[in-house]
Amino acid sequence: MENKISGIRKEQDMKLISWNVNGLRACLTHDFAASFAALDADIFSVQETKMQPGQADFAPEGYTEYTYSAEKKGYSGTACWCKTAPLAVTTGIGREEHDHEGRVLTLEYPGFYLVNCYTPNSQDGLKRLDYRMTWEDAFRAYLLELDAKKPVILCGDLNVAHTEIDIKNAKTNRMSAGFTDQERAKMTELLAAGFTDTFRAVHPDEVKYSWWSYRFHAREKNAGWRIDYFIVSNRIADKVTAAEIHNEVFGSDHCPVELVIDL
Repeated sequence: MENKISGIRKEQDMKLISWNVNGLRACLTHDFAASFAALDADIFSVQETKMQPGQADFAPEGYTEYTYSAEKKGYSGTACWCKTAPLAVTTGIGREEHDHEGRVLTLEYPGFYLVNCYTPNSQDGLKRLDYRMTWEDAFRAYLLELDAKKPVILCGDLNVAHTEIDIKNAKTNRMSAGFTDQERAKMTELLAAGFTDTFRAVHPDEVKYSWWSYRFHAREKNAGWRIDYFIVSNRIADKVTAAEIHNEVFGSDHCPVELVIDL
């Protein structure tokens, strides 16, 4: 797979982008529209929109928009822009305790489900770690229900650096939110249930990050974490032609990640 080049797409290849924008309205003031156009995705998914519908002036030509906002204003939220409209759109995962924060937006297409997810952060002091564990089990069950019907493409900010290669300072961050043994074990469990981390499959040894703290000049020093993913059902992993991290794109504390797949 290494010889496939992201910039060269066969006609049937589908390009997907996922980006935690850390507030869409803020990101729009940092050239989001230009980055969106340059990335030219068939489906462009974002997380942490931090807005209610209609609060941002962004309507790219040729795309249909789908949004899912948190009940709490200015918090969380997901959105997708699609060149081809899906057959159906679902918000949430069908579990009342998990469906108030605008975290999961599912688009059904003829040959796959696209699941756009913003996983709950375990927070400072791991205040939300217990909730996160409950979320992980419920979300994995939701993905497996979908996967029983057709292949799944999961994207988003999954708020975990899975292994030590996915984080700059593994030793000092051990048991920090996003790198606890518990969160990492849940990612292992998800992958073991029949899913593939596409970036790591295509680039087994590459050190590349998708999020940097705003503190300590972290991005300048490339002291980052890889917590943004495209994960696919194992049975379509061989259809992946590229998986990239666009750390040259600014506008948020995260950068966009990309999947090109021939479905």
